[in-house]
Amino acid sequence: MPTTFGLNRTLGSAIGAIALVSILSSGAVLHALNQLHDATEARRRVVLVLRDLDAFRTAMLNQETGLRGYLITGKDSSLEPYRGGRAALNEVANRLRGFVGTDAEPSKLLEEAIVAAQTWQKDIGEAAIRLAADPATRPDAVRIEAEGKGKQFFDTLREKLAAIEATEEKNRLVETERLAGAERDAKITLWLGALLTLVFCAGIGIAINRWIVRPLGGVLGFVERVGTGDLTGRTAVTGRDEVGRLGTTLNAMVAGLSDLARSNRSATADLNAAAAEIRASAQQQAASVEEQFAAVQETAATIDEISQSGAQISKRATEVIATAQTAAQTARSGLRAAGDTAKAMDAIREQGEAVAGNIVALSEKTQAIGEIIVTVNDISERTHLLALNAAIEAASAGEQGLSFTVVASEMKLLADQAKGATAQVRGILGEIQRGINTSVMLTEEAVKRAAAGKTRTDATVRTIEEMAARVEESVHTFQQIVASTNQQLLGIEQVTGALHNIRQASQQTAAGTREVETASANLTELAGELLARSERYRI
Repeated sequence: MPTTFGLNRTLGSAIGAIALVSILSSGAVLHALNQLHDATEARRRVVLVLRDLDAFRTAMLNQETGLRGYLITGKDSSLEPYRGGRAALNEVANRLRGFVGTDAEPSKLLEEAIVAAQTWQKDIGEAAIRLAADPATRPDAVRIEAEGKGKQFFDTLREKLAAIEATEEKNRLVETERLAGAERDAKITLWLGALLTLVFCAGIGIAINRWIVRPLGGVLGFVERVGTGDLTGRTAVTGRDEVGRLGTTLNAMVAGLSDLARSNRSATADLNAAAAEIRASAQQQAASVEEQFAAVQETAATIDEISQSGAQISKRATEVIATAQTAAQTARSGLRAAGDTAKAMDAIREQGEAVAGNIVALSEKTQAIGEIIVTVNDISERTHLLALNAAIEAASAGEQGLSFTVVASEMKLLADQAKGATAQVRGILGEIQRGINTSVMLTEEAVKRAAAGKTRTDATVRTIEEMAARVEESVHTFQQIVASTNQQLLGIEQVTGALHNIRQASQQTAAGTREVETASANLTELAGELLARSERYRI
């Protein structure tokens, strides 16, 4: 049965109940612990009272012992136990008043014991000490102790302390029983609190399991069935709480999924059929495009061959034009060279004639130099004779002719040198004359050859002019051939470009067709997968 409480209220109530039980249990335990603490403190007070009662007796015994020692020895040091016991007695009495408090019987007995102790100190102790301090009165002090008055005080003191001790012993037994009861009550309270908490938590767990866990388990099982593809069922968990609203929402969601699965299954079947049709159409179109592409390839190959042949013809014609232009240029260069050669021949002939004239003039000057040399040779011979005659005359003159003899010797020497030089010059002039004669003959022959070369050069110029005219005519003819071939190549290139565009378009169309075919295949596969997945859901 679904609860009408929300998860927040249910869990909050459970947590509040657990907290309430915990608080009650804790309060009970705390009360038991307080009782245990009170009992412990009361028992501790009794123990402290009994301990201080023993300290009270010990302080009185120390005073009695110190007093008797002093009375026996008369030494002041023997009073140390007395003085220490008196100081301790005051401290112990104050503590006992605090421990006993306002309890009627113990407080009365304690005060009587304290009065008895103080009376003994005043009437017995202090009096005996004063009397014992003076040697004259020491026997009186001993007599006070010997009369038994101190024993009477101590007997009364012991009775009072024993009565207090008996009363406190009864209190100790009572507090011990009370402590044991408090411990027992604390244990019982702890166990009862734990048991009550356990039972209450078990009840809350059962309630949570019934109102929350079971409905959530049902919802989870329903979700698992939906996850396996079962859309036929609906969850029975409904209500106004969170789990109920979750079940209602899941039912609405599964109903929507069922409608969606039906629509998806129908659309997937239609998509599968359409994809199959698209794939068949794409395959047919791909075959047609492949045939068109093959025809375009063959046409393009033929056009490429024609284009290559035209290019070779144009190339060969261009090469012939270049060769002819080179030949024409060479002919023009040869024509210019022949003209230059003719001019050079004329210049050579003119220079040869000028050289011949110069050589003739040089020959005439050489002959004039020869005549001058003959004259110089004649003068040197005469000078030699004059020098010889002067030497003879100087020898005849004796010492007066010595200087003249020297002059005559020098003149003779100069005449001999002039004669030798003249002979050398004559030889050189002879060689020059022979060279001039040879040069004259060679120059005449060169002039004749230059004239013959001029004649041949003129004939060559005429021949080269005829060849240059024919080459120019051939160049013009081949230029017309190249222009016509280039026009044909331009048209072929346009056709080739158009075929190239057609081929690219065919390739793109084929690629697009293949992509369409691939896409349609993928679409068919996807449609089949979607159909298989849609069949997974039971609606």
